[in-house]
Parts: sequence; structure tokens; C-alpha cells
Amino acid sequence: MVILELLEKVSATADGDTITLPVASPGDAELAAAWCARTGNTLVAADDTSITIRRGRPPDPMAALPEDRRPGARLWLYTNFDCNLACDYCCARSSPQTERRALGVDRVQQIAKAAPKAGVLEILLTGGEPFILPDLDQIVAACTAALPTTLLTNGMLFRGRRLQILQAMPRERLTLQISLDSATPDLHDSHRGKGTWAKAVAGIRTALGEGFTVRVAATLTTDDRHEESQLRSFLDSLGIARENQVVRPLAHEGAADEGLELTVQTLIPEVTITADGVYWHPVGADNEEQLVTRHIFPLDTAIELVREQYRSYRNTADSAARTFPCA
Repeated sequence: MVILELLEKVSATADGDTITLPVASPGDAELAAAWCARTGNTLVAADDTSITIRRGRPPDPMAALPEDRRPGARLWLYTNFDCNLACDYCCARSSPQTERRALGVDRVQQIAKAAPKAGVLEILLTGGEPFILPDLDQIVAACTAALPTTLLTNGMLFRGRRLQILQAMPRERLTLQISLDSATPDLHDSHRGKGTWAKAVAGIRTALGEGFTVRVAATLTTDDRHEESQLRSFLDSLGIARENQVVRPLAHEGAADEGLELTVQTLIPEVTITADGVYWHPVGADNEEQLVTRHIFPLDTAIELVREQYRSYRNTADSAARTFPCA
């Protein structure tokens, strides 16, 4: 009986729309699943009371995204979690007291080697503060040998041995992304610590002087558009091209008490790897709710798992928007 009703209702439904039928007997859900598999339709949901079916197969939500925004195109690696600063909104809760939780050179080399075949287009190295690590030069070398790489830093440690590490890094296929939140010290220092603005600006100048491509990223903690305008003008004066000026809103993650609420349901995933596993997005790398799997390898399998979860979330959301019950 359920198959006949499915044939009747689905044939009268437009492609992509859904129908919901009541369950008449315990085997109805299993029959519906088998029928969908044979006929090219989609079983959206089934329980003891109802069955929801979409006519046809859902479109791949990844196809609507630009190539460089598809899950796995940008691969984030948390090299470590300890930091020389303790910013009061840090999404990773990094500080001088935070456990290192280093990814390690060996794993980074293995990841970088596998990344191109897994569809990765760019590697981004973040922390914590990567320049704390004594082997950062080896990490950067492995990544830039494989793919274009962005290295995130607060730019405050470019002296002594760490300056030598910086100077030895390749200029090709490497972008340094340095954090600076305001055009003047007060706002930046209020979140990152007294004197940090001046040191970050000095770091930007050092990196530019060494011939690196420099991107500057700001976290806006206010809605004051004048602050953003002043910051961009200041970055212009430093020689930072507009396409290398990244201004982002505060996220309510980690140490932040306020900001945008970001979840796996609202974020397009950017595959993120830490010593603890694979996460949905770099802003949630300290959030167990965004942990996808603890298995980093095989890398292509881990990335595909994130993609499948994204498809599932998007298709479920689309189904909820389009579902209507049958009379």
C-alpha cells in the first residue's frame, strides 16, 4: 500500500519538493527507503509516525560555491595553541599558559604531501602563535613546497633567532598575515595588552622590509564604521594593498563573551586540523561541537567527511524549507 501511495503522491510533486506520508505499518520506512534507492528519489526522514520523501536527488550544495570556498579548498592547520599574548576574545583561548598541543613537523609534512591530491588549494598555518615554535621553518618549508601558504602571526616576535627563521622563509608561495585591530593603540591594546599595537606595527614593517607579501587582519569589536575607515587608511599608509586588508567581525567563541554566534549549521566549513583532530572551521577549533573526527589520516577521507556533513546539513535545511504534508 505504501508503494502505491508513494507513486501517486510523488508523481504529482514537482522535482525538489517533498511529501510527508503517515506510517501505516512497521515496515513502511524500510520499503520507502528501498523504493527511493531504485527510483532516484530521496528519503529525507522517517520515524514511527511519518515518512518524508523528496522527488529526485537533491542538488549538490557544493556546486553552488566558488571553487576556492568549497570545503577542503582552504586547509587550516593549528600548529600550536600556546601564545605570547592572551587576547580577551581569542577563539582558541590561547595564552602563555595554554598547553602547546603542537601538530608537529612530521604530521604537517604528511598533511602537506597529501593535500594537493585531496583537493586542497591553499594551506593556512595558525595558532596560538606559530613563531613560538623552534621548528616553524621546517613546517613552512613543507607547506610552501606543496601549496600556496598563509602564515598567521601577531608579528611581535621578529627578533633574534626568530627573525633569522623569518628571513630564511621563502618569499614565493608564502603570505604573512599579521593581526592589527585599529589605527591607533588604544583599542588594539585594550584587547591584546599594553604596547602590543606598536610591536605589531613594527612587525608589519619588518615583514614588508624583508620582501614578504603581507596581509593584515583586524577583528572588529565595535560597530563603529569610522574605526574601520581609519584602520584602512592607516594600512594604506603602511603600503598594505586593499585586497590584503581583512576586516572580520568578532565571533562568540573561545574567550569572547560576545560576538556573532557561529555554528556548523551557519558556517560554510573550512577544514581545520589540530593535534586533536579535524574541525569544521578555524573559529571553532577549541569547540568540541565542531569536532568532525579525531582521525586526520587518510586526509582525503577526513575532508570528504566534512563535505558529506555539509551536504547533509544543507539538504536538511532545504528540505525543512520546502516540506509540506499531504492531505
